[in-house]
Amino acid sequence: QVQLLESGGGLVQPGGSLRLTCAAFGSGLANYAMGWYRQAPGKGPEVVAIITSVVRTNYVDSVKGRFTVSRDNEQNTVKLQMNYLKPEGTDVYYCFADHSRNYDGEPDYWGQGTQVTASS
Repeated sequence: QVQLLESGGGLVQPGGSLRLTCAAFGSGLANYAMGWYRQAPGKGPEVVAIITSVVRTNYVDSVKGRFTVSRDNEQNTVKLQMNYLKPEGTDVYYCFADHSRNYDGEPDYWGQGTQVTASS
């Protein structure tokens, strides 16, 4: 099994940037597809970014050009660089891992989340 721990969330001004970090424990991530999803209060989860084991990336349309997902297998971490954040209120961002190297749409593990608030 693998445990995921997200960090880096906080309060940011609209148009600002944050970098989220996901650290994995218990298993290496080299052969996992990884990614991030977010959830706003009262809404369902939304997959934001995916990065496969061969570093192919996919993003939901709403964040394309603004968010960048990356991975460092030596550090066993996945990061989400978020630029030009929109005033969307509060979302909790979760890191996930999928045994399928190319992501099969069904994450196997996820963390406890880190809260991101974009507000003036």
